[in-house]
Amino acid sequence: MLIPYHILIERYDIKVSGVLHVGAHECEELEDYLNNGVLSNNIYWVEGQEVLVNNMKNKGIPNIYHALIDIEDDKEVNFNISNNGQSSSILEFGTHSTHHHHVHYISSQQQKTTRLDSLIEKNNIPVDRLNFLNLDIQGVELRALKSMEKYLQHIHYIYTEVNTEDVYKGCDRVDAIDTYLSQFGFERCATHIYTQFGWGDVFYIKK
Repeated sequence: MLIPYHILIERYDIKVSGVLHVGAHECEELEDYLNNGVLSNNIYWVEGQEVLVNNMKNKGIPNIYHALIDIEDDKEVNFNISNNGQSSSILEFGTHSTHHHHVHYISSQQQKTTRLDSLIEKNNIPVDRLNFLNLDIQGVELRALKSMEKYLQHIHYIYTEVNTEDVYKGCDRVDAIDTYLSQFGFERCATHIYTQFGWGDVFYIKK
């Protein structure tokens, strides 16, 4: 997170009951969540790389699910795995290749996609007590939001990685996310964009 979770707590005096974190990677934010009042059984993680999910389970982290999130269920896609892990995506690199020469895809895996509402329902995830949504899924953030639209009523805070250019080919852009979330009363309150790279993080609060 370019804007650390504890800074959001301090700056906006937000009251987080639980977290749905999509794009867990290695659960780097876990300590910050726990140190700022979120109980471990109220943190739910979603990650597209099965090896990372298994690693986190072996470390004793609960409530972590393997799923590749998109707007459709059961769509066959190539999940592109990057050498740094964090840039892995179902999309091909766009300007990412120009801006970050050292990062490249090293393999791809055929996987089926899952909607967030389907994942929530299949696993009985208590979304009614998870009011903080964190998205870090390399270009398909708006698609993920739309895939759980009926559950946005429970979400009060959204932190997400965004793109201002085609960092990934056909990626969702921040202006489209702004427009979509405004329909549900969300206002962008914080922005940290690397303009030279075309991506960054933003934070929304439901007003």
